[in-house]
Amino acid sequence: MEQHRAIVVGGGIGGLTAAVALHRNGWQVTVLERAADLAPVGAGIGLAPNAQRALDVLGLGDRVRELAAWQGDGGMRAPDGRWLARTNAGAAAARFGGPLVLLHRATLVEILTSALPDGAVRTGTAASLADPGDDHRPARLTTPHGETEAELVVAADGIRSATRHALFPAHPGLRYAGCTTWRVVIPAPATPFAPHETWGAGRLWGTQPLKDGRIYAYAMATAPAGGRAPDDEKAELLRLFGGWHHPVPEILAAVDPAQVMRHDVHHLYDPLPAFHQGRVALLGDAAHAMMPSLGQGGNQAIEDAVVLAHHARSAPGFLPGRDLAAYTADRLPRTTAIVRKAARTGALTMLSARPAVALRSTLVGAVSRFGPGLVLRGFDGITDWHPPVAPAPPA
Repeated sequence: MEQHRAIVVGGGIGGLTAAVALHRNGWQVTVLERAADLAPVGAGIGLAPNAQRALDVLGLGDRVRELAAWQGDGGMRAPDGRWLARTNAGAAAARFGGPLVLLHRATLVEILTSALPDGAVRTGTAASLADPGDDHRPARLTTPHGETEAELVVAADGIRSATRHALFPAHPGLRYAGCTTWRVVIPAPATPFAPHETWGAGRLWGTQPLKDGRIYAYAMATAPAGGRAPDDEKAELLRLFGGWHHPVPEILAAVDPAQVMRHDVHHLYDPLPAFHQGRVALLGDAAHAMMPSLGQGGNQAIEDAVVLAHHARSAPGFLPGRDLAAYTADRLPRTTAIVRKAARTGALTMLSARPAVALRSTLVGAVSRFGPGLVLRGFDGITDWHPPVAPAPPA
């Protein structure tokens, strides 16, 4: 292989971030996306300061921070509207060194693709792993146009990653988390509201502002796997949340049923033995799918991408046995801990027995009375992460 070529399988947030990071480090990068276009599946995404610092490495962090919309107070509520805990955008930014930025996934895709050369992304191109390669031979992929080789393959092919299964067929795989989610982006309601997340019995609702004047609303509820509403998902949301506090009913009234996205929640509770094999590196949901309860899925994919590029920073000197092992060593312990913490938090939010729900509300309220610092402390060790620093060149 005369050129130092990296192929990214999957054009989601993690895959595009990896492509940008590797491109900046001198790799010839191609992104293969099986979908016909990059229109993202999903609605909003919250980028915490840890992901913003990763994007700083790529020169994109400030573009994201400009989209911050949350100002003032927010917090956690009960379905009847009572505030259980108050948080403050300024306190969160001060504790973690930056704001929480809510933006549409399509906006983030546009920011990332703008940092790639023309032609780097090939849509409508499925790819499957034929050979992971090793230190002495390239990795090989099969595509509709034949086989192709690369010095590095980045598997960002999502929660049901075929590459993950090919590399680790004995791994138990995904677990159903016992709940399903709904997401929608709509124009903001006429009556102002404070950003909030509301916890009920086996149900959760969140309403967050976007910079462009729209809002991102999301919901989660316990449900059997594979369930669907007998009529439509807007009607299901009305049944579950129509009697909750303002602005939930007003938001639901404005929802187009065709715009509601519903997805069951699965996660990789059992960690993989490694995030690499041969010349292939897994990242994002392919490596460590997690519950959305900490809002860290996309953030961890962005971290993965920047750390991977850090270890593969010198294309001519790239040794997969050494450099991808370092990537695994950096990412596997951290993401395993976050997957487990997200599962514990998800179990707490989905409590359904009335005594347990009442106790949860009491405890959350008691913690909140000591100030927003105690509420925010649950994100210590997550959002205060900093990307690795490349060693200085020899004098």
